[in-house]
Amino acid sequence: MVRSFILTSLALIFSEGSAHSKEQPQPIVGPKNGSLVIMGGGGKDRTFPQIFAHFIKLAGGKDARIVIVPTAASSSPDHNYQRSWSLDLAKSMGVQKAAILHSHSRETADTEAFAEPLKTATGVWFGGGRQWRFTKAYGGTLTEKEFHKVLERGGVIGGSSAGASIQGSFLARGDTSGNTIMVGDVQQGFGFMKNTAIDQHLIARGRQKDLLKVLEDPRKKMRREFNRAELLGIGIDEDVAIVVKGDRFSIIGKDQGMVLVYDPKSWKKDTPDTKKWVTLKKGDQYDLAHRVIISAPATKK
Repeated sequence: MVRSFILTSLALIFSEGSAHSKEQPQPIVGPKNGSLVIMGGGGKDRTFPQIFAHFIKLAGGKDARIVIVPTAASSSPDHNYQRSWSLDLAKSMGVQKAAILHSHSRETADTEAFAEPLKTATGVWFGGGRQWRFTKAYGGTLTEKEFHKVLERGGVIGGSSAGASIQGSFLARGDTSGNTIMVGDVQQGFGFMKNTAIDQHLIARGRQKDLLKVLEDPRKKMRREFNRAELLGIGIDEDVAIVVKGDRFSIIGKDQGMVLVYDPKSWKKDTPDTKKWVTLKKGDQYDLAHRVIISAPATKK
């Protein structure tokens, strides 16, 4: 009887071990649950409606509960934050529950009442402007915690331009004095993608080399809480977006749109600047954990 008990116990242990070995590894860079839609800004190809429609679909379609955050648009209290093209577009797509969430007050953002709409949201969209305004208003508050909980519930976080950069852990172009300073006085993003710095409007504004100033930090301005050796740079052009699920992203948007990925771990001392990124295009996929392009499956002839 004792022998039977021992054998049964061992069988259970091996069975549990086998089950655990089949579990998927936890994402290293992307979100454990939910997905991200990260757009490099609007441009002449006007793909925003189609990219936003993909965001709405991931959030639940007509049944989605959308919160739009326009805070990056201005620092002025007189700006009309309730007027939003994204809000109008969501409603035109049949979404019944869509609302604006805005405050420049950290005290307000740290209250249950302000953060309440996020507790049932299935999607949050961050608008354009200056990305440091998101950090100044919401960084470290209850509202930021609720942003992350949307993902934890399997929801979607999206954003364009400033709303793209805020999704990284290091905030590129976060200086309050101007958007040409890559390592600025505001450096903390929301970290929906860990160990990343995200730039936008990339090709259209000739910004291909700008992320090198973050990843190499020649002036030693990056704060110690960031592990620069682990950072991955992602540069997204206008009218293009990456859709992140776990540790993979795919590219949607305009046909000739490009996303550049900068992996300092692959560089050597003599690597020229123009060889410090790989170029991906619409339909391509990338493995964020292993930092490689995912090859498309071979088609049968």
